[in-house]
Amino acid sequence: SYSPEFQKEFDRFLKKYRSLSDDLKSFEKVIFAFSTGFGKNFTVMYDSVNLKIVKARLMCKSLRNRNIRIIYAYHEAVLTFMYIEIYYKGDKNNEDKERIKEYISKFKK
Repeated sequence: SYSPEFQKEFDRFLKKYRSLSDDLKSFEKVIFAFSTGFGKNFTVMYDSVNLKIVKARLMCKSLRNRNIRIIYAYHEAVLTFMYIEIYYKGDKNNEDKERIKEYISKFKK
């Protein structure tokens, strides 16, 4: 699933980086097999019993295989993923920590 903010960002990025849709499908194959990823391209930012927030690098062919950052939530109890944020490191240095905190607080309610 996509958060509304993620959907807007993704649509904007898709106009700029044409391969992004296919790149995301390849990324999803990885996270469906390894929910919190593996290796140095994945960092668990938040970890609780039923929720994990992960920051990952998504290889983008349109960027000549440079990475776009993607933040997603993995809901372990129901085995679902929610995309929270997508950004290019060249445009923005870090993730939106307030958006992540807001997502976690909604989940806890």
